[in-house]
Amino acid sequence: MSPRPAGTRPTLSLVAQAAGTSVPTVSKVLRGGTDVSAETRAKVMDAVHSVGYTRRPGTKVETAVDEGTSSTALNLVVTHLEGSWANQVLVGVGSAAAASDLDLIITLAQPNTDWASRILRRRGVGVVGALLDPASPQFSTLVAAGVPMVLLEPMSAPPAGIPAIGVANWDAGRTAAEQLLALGHRHMGVIAGYSRHIYSRARVDGFRSAVDAAAGDTRVTVAPGQWDEARAAADTHKLLDRDPAITAIFACSDPMALGVYNALAERGLRIPDDVSVIGFDDLPEAHWISPTLTTMRQPSREMGDSAVRMLLDLTRPENPVRWARPRIEMSAELVVRASTGPARAAAAGSQ
Repeated sequence: MSPRPAGTRPTLSLVAQAAGTSVPTVSKVLRGGTDVSAETRAKVMDAVHSVGYTRRPGTKVETAVDEGTSSTALNLVVTHLEGSWANQVLVGVGSAAAASDLDLIITLAQPNTDWASRILRRRGVGVVGALLDPASPQFSTLVAAGVPMVLLEPMSAPPAGIPAIGVANWDAGRTAAEQLLALGHRHMGVIAGYSRHIYSRARVDGFRSAVDAAAGDTRVTVAPGQWDEARAAADTHKLLDRDPAITAIFACSDPMALGVYNALAERGLRIPDDVSVIGFDDLPEAHWISPTLTTMRQPSREMGDSAVRMLLDLTRPENPVRWARPRIEMSAELVVRASTGPARAAAAGSQ
């Protein structure tokens, strides 16, 4: 395939050529038509992603409407429904949707499923997507079809013109480290999420920045907990085997902090007498676990509410700056509870 001329926009013809199909078929896929084979649909989605095709702003979006859907529906797309974080986002999105007389449709964006086509077949007002991967062909298909979207904490940076709402993760990570440094901790561990997730990297980088700037002998050891409680427990053991002088651990999510608690209990270590723990989220679990968890409060409900309001603002006909919203970051608040305390004297005085 010959490259397109520099400075020109990718066209449906270019997508069709890359997919080995016709322009009408590409158009059919982008409006969610069902009379296309799964194999052809996948090829078109991959082609859309590879050539970077998007509809021109203002182009009317055609859809093949599922029976029972309407323009009063709002699509919430999530990667998972397990856990308190997803429930809090759902509460925020659902409340804002109800206040605007919108019906909420939830779509689970599971790997290796054609969830984007289900969105395209609905005549909804748009999509609020939580923890989606903008680098996926499914996401690129929604962008190419011109579906209005607002993202909550996307896994990677979204394309220009797709607005996002998230937490000031770097600042939050730095705040967590500053709290531990103020308590005299110098050797610390971090249980991170996936390194490819920008919100995990930002939390770790913010934490490191505060430790690196601190006076005296300080160090941080990082392990990838992958957002999983059991994996976090296993990696806590690895952290402490590698550096027994660690007196504090920052877990990049509250569920992973529960894994840290389990590992410390298995080692006979007390919280916070031997090791202090800080989480991230302020989920209900942070209140009932013993000792109660110091954590960075993430305004999940407020983020969901704001995402709906932004989406509705973007889709108003009179809005002159549609598709040109920046990322909005909300502050995370340090909530101090019983899981943090002064560094144990022996470790604080070590080399």
